[in-house]
Amino acid sequence: MNKNIVWGISLIVFLFSCNTKEESGNNSLREQEITHKVDELMSQMTLEEKIGQMCQYVAIEHIRETKKRMNGKNLIEDDQAGMYPGLSTDELKQLIRDGKIGSFLHVKDAKEANELQKLALQSRLKIPLLIGIDAIHGHALIKGSTVYPTQLGLSATWDDDLVYRVAKATAKEVRSTGMHWTFSPNVDVARDARWGRSGETFGEDPQMVSRMGVAFTKGYQGDFGKDNILACAKHFIAGSEPVNGTNAAPMDVSEHQLREIWLPPYEAQVEAGVYTFMAAHNELNGVPCHGNEWLLTDVLRNEWGFKGFVVSDWMDIERLYQTQKVAASQEEAIKMSVNAGMDMHMHGPDFLVPLAELVRKKEVPEARINEACHAILKAKFMVGLFDEPLADIERSKAILFNDEHRHLALEAARKSIILLENKNNLLPLKGVKSILVTGPNAANHRLLGDWTLPQPEENVVTPYEGINEVFNNAKVDYFDSGESLLNPVDRTAEAAQKAKAYDAVVIVVGSNSLRYENSEKTCGENIDRANINLLGTQLKLVQKVYQANPNTVVVLVNGRPLSEPWIKENIPAVLEAWEPGAMGGIALAEILAGKVNPSGKLTMTIPYSVGQITQAYNYKPMHFFHKYRDEPWQPLWEFGYGLSYTTFDYSNLLVTNKVISINEAVKLSIDVENRGNMDGDEIVQLYIRDNYSSVTRPVKELTDYKRISLKTGEKRTVEFEIPFNKLGFYNRNMKYVVEPGEFTLMVGGSSNDKGLLRETINVQN
Repeated sequence: MNKNIVWGISLIVFLFSCNTKEESGNNSLREQEITHKVDELMSQMTLEEKIGQMCQYVAIEHIRETKKRMNGKNLIEDDQAGMYPGLSTDELKQLIRDGKIGSFLHVKDAKEANELQKLALQSRLKIPLLIGIDAIHGHALIKGSTVYPTQLGLSATWDDDLVYRVAKATAKEVRSTGMHWTFSPNVDVARDARWGRSGETFGEDPQMVSRMGVAFTKGYQGDFGKDNILACAKHFIAGSEPVNGTNAAPMDVSEHQLREIWLPPYEAQVEAGVYTFMAAHNELNGVPCHGNEWLLTDVLRNEWGFKGFVVSDWMDIERLYQTQKVAASQEEAIKMSVNAGMDMHMHGPDFLVPLAELVRKKEVPEARINEACHAILKAKFMVGLFDEPLADIERSKAILFNDEHRHLALEAARKSIILLENKNNLLPLKGVKSILVTGPNAANHRLLGDWTLPQPEENVVTPYEGINEVFNNAKVDYFDSGESLLNPVDRTAEAAQKAKAYDAVVIVVGSNSLRYENSEKTCGENIDRANINLLGTQLKLVQKVYQANPNTVVVLVNGRPLSEPWIKENIPAVLEAWEPGAMGGIALAEILAGKVNPSGKLTMTIPYSVGQITQAYNYKPMHFFHKYRDEPWQPLWEFGYGLSYTTFDYSNLLVTNKVISINEAVKLSIDVENRGNMDGDEIVQLYIRDNYSSVTRPVKELTDYKRISLKTGEKRTVEFEIPFNKLGFYNRNMKYVVEPGEFTLMVGGSSNDKGLLRETINVQN
């Protein structure tokens, strides 16, 4: 049985496919034409020019900014700032003219992109540059762009089409500024809340990460028109459950677990046509991913049939030699990585000359260089770089943060926010005449999240600004409780005293992922933690204000799950906003006011404490056979959980075929009714359990989900179809099989057992 079918059938059949026979024929013809052009161009290239296509550098303005702030820091220890000691700006420009640079990242804007392209057009063969950028949740490293919710928030919408539209709009903004490639989607499966990059992922479930990742890639790449860009599946692989919770730490895992959890989202990316991959910082079972031939060649290319190119992550080829010590020199590191399947070096010098010498010494086959160069040049033809290498700066002004994208950002924020607690129906806040807004994340841009640079004030609505705008008939005041999470000034008593005079208090707490506030950053890339509680005086602030005013709402603006059991047990209303983007303040206020019914649901379990990690819903049967002595074993809030202002009732779970044969799909339906007094959206979730199997399987696995809208009193029948292969798993011989026997189907509004309706089916030989 071909395991490639397992995820592909269900992942890519969700309304994004437009591959008719006619379009497939046109695409095939176009690919043949591009291949011919690449072959013709490569026949004129020297070895150094071919390797030049494999070389990526950071741009000149970035180098200038780095020199101002690095102060002699060792570059190998930094993942954000780049410069090239000993290489002048003029020398860098000459490398472009000589055809010895094929790609740039960290380009400041369309103006700099055009300046670099004009240098490339002075080269012998006039090959344009491929410009990449970390457009992770919008084009947020460029000033004036639209910033959408971070990925963990986007996945909380459980809305594949929305995610697709966000990626498509992002691609349009990226392309308008003279860039052609985003280092996204991140399809790591996040299973450790200590890891600072959790918010950059689509959560803890491989099925959801696969679907959301495919939606992103389809949105970015489309049919490679003038508004499309290359996507990049990263980080290959398994860096999202590091041994100590820190980014780039080692990962040891069985192939069985790799095949079940981490590899499926990447395989789905290949099936969806993603054109680039990025290797991971970490080592896998003792072998660094950047020098792992089994990953980059055996699995990615030979098993899955990947046809694009692989780019290294920041300085990680160098780290094979300097940090991980699996190579005795830079030359040995290059040899190891390129022979393993690496196609492009991020970033800088000390690559082209050593690699050319390795080829001449026949330690790296020239065929490997030709493969890499061919794939990179093909990408440049696909995105139309040879036709239009220069960006239209005036066009970019009309596209960045336009009305359509701003409204999309608001829709995404509305759907991403999760209502975690609502004791005594404190929310929505009706009839309040005065509201106090406070907390370290209430009146700043931390709701934008990581991978953003400063955005214009008028483009961002903070929580306080949103509440002030939406509650325009109430008195809304802000109290500055202090913004520092690492070096706080204790103003909790003053805040509590002030809170007594208001009908309600909204406290916005959480974390800070803004990379331009590096000294205050508590989350995001390379900002990992030993604990997952609220830092500083935040919990004390919540406790004192609540004692002064019981009508207290806590809003979490954070890039990773944060655990404070006291808040769950005591605070009447809690909202998880994650990092909701530029329009997050408006969306939050609309939910507080009841103008929008909250509909987001968790895609990453929130543990009771750091001691529960790893805590994921799809655990194995013996995971909690014995319980903790000192605290509950259950999480604070489980995967799939989220409240609404209305009530949804599930009934009449009907399985059409309770006994199925080989290759027969399972068909089922369930009735969902809105029994409350407010229209709302519900996420209907389908889980399966293989009751008996030759190797242990999770207690439940997400198989499908559907987001539906129901008016008050409306009932709808929701139908699912489970492809036969989705009942399968890898057996003891690492063969993908569907074993005969009994399976339990579970449907409901979260992964919590108490709310799931069940039916049993049997698979026959």
